[in-house]
Amino acid sequence: MSEQIQALAWDHGVTSVESLGGMLGPTSFVLPDGRQVAPFQIAPWANEPGGERLPAILRRLRGEWPCVPFGSDDVRPAHDGWPGSTPEGTVDEFPHGFASNHHWALNASNSSHISLSIAYPQDHVIASLERRITPDVTGAAIDFELVINVRRDCALPIGLHPCFRLPTRPGAMRIEVGADIAGATFPTAADASSIFAQNQMLPRWNDVPLRNGGRMDVSSVPLPVNTEEILQLLDMPGEAALWNTAEGYRVRLKWNREHFPSALLWFTNRGRSFAPWNGRHLALGLEPICSAFDLGQQISAADNPISRRGIATVRKFTAGERFVTRYRVEVEPAEIL
Repeated sequence: MSEQIQALAWDHGVTSVESLGGMLGPTSFVLPDGRQVAPFQIAPWANEPGGERLPAILRRLRGEWPCVPFGSDDVRPAHDGWPGSTPEGTVDEFPHGFASNHHWALNASNSSHISLSIAYPQDHVIASLERRITPDVTGAAIDFELVINVRRDCALPIGLHPCFRLPTRPGAMRIEVGADIAGATFPTAADASSIFAQNQMLPRWNDVPLRNGGRMDVSSVPLPVNTEEILQLLDMPGEAALWNTAEGYRVRLKWNREHFPSALLWFTNRGRSFAPWNGRHLALGLEPICSAFDLGQQISAADNPISRRGIATVRKFTAGERFVTRYRVEVEPAEIL
């Protein structure tokens, strides 16, 4: 199936959605002062030759999309309190789930919203997903609705995957999350370039110990070194914001904390040197999740260091259930520094 795109304009902006992965594409918001800002990331290789050979989720990586299930099972030995996993017998063989790697049907839409859906394979525990994207007619904001139609009883990690564009100056975007939020670093090195100390529980999410000693305040991005990192924010209140001090705007993300008790920070900070990344991808994923990092269904459904803290890392679904969750992105003017 070839790529299909559907766009929608309203008084406060324009947005678009692509069929592959159901990903939100280029989106511009018009602020009250007349400025236009585009907060979402578009991968720099999206239109380069050879993209058809990439894993489907990477071909036109962009914007925002749902992940059901979140993460992927892989060969991961048990260690330091973490259970192991294997790709054998996985509930879903695709990274971040079937829907992240296949084309959605762009359904009949109107001037108020875009709707799309995708059917999962007959042997999958999930029957289908539905997605509705509705711009707010009163301002620079978009409301999202995700419906998960369940085929069989299951316990799955789930997540949302907003990915935001960063200014080039180190530290020019501030991650606005309360200092009282705890965090956790990835159990192993996220990449060869990773500098965070591994498998650390952090009383303050932004005060991160480094592998070679010292500490780093990671509340401002881009980070001052080229690296690839994953950090989980624990027991989140269902909202967070990013203040772009270089361009003078703030983007707010709001979600249902009962559905997604954590959020994943994906620091993709020019760390991956191999193709298609080639040391040039600069973005921040701010991803509401009910999951143990992106470690897949087997680890997330097992007893693990995050679930032992009383924080859910899977959502239990019932056959025939129609699960609905809603979330929102808002953009507003902010000070330029």
